[in-house]
Parts: sequence; structure tokens; C-alpha cells
Amino acid sequence: MMGSTMDKVKGKANEVAGEARQSLGDATDNREMEAKGAAQEAKGHAQQAKGDAKEKVKDVVDRS
Repeated sequence: MMGSTMDKVKGKANEVAGEARQSLGDATDNREMEAKGAAQEAKGHAQQAKGDAKEKVKDVVDRS
């Protein structure tokens, strides 16, 4: 459970940071910063999905 929770927390942090980076890049017309923010946000989504998957596997194993 701890691994899945950490993945979700890190994922959410990356999503929020990525969104902020994108906004700052947009406000300053910095396309590179916007792109890096989008990549960081996508990484956050992937981390959260990984946490969800770990949790589902653990639930199945626990029911066996």
C-alpha cells in the first residue's frame, strides 16, 4: 500500500508543478517551459496510474 500511495502523491505533485510550469511558460511566451510543464504533468498522470495499478494488484492478491 505504501508504494502505491507514494506513486499517487508524487504523481499529483508532478501534475501540479507541471501545470504551474505550463502557465508560467504561457505567461512569459516561453514555449520550451510550456512543453516541459506538459511533459511533467504527463509524468504525474503516469505515476498516479502506476499507483492505481499497484493498488488493484494488491487487492487481488489480498483476496486470494
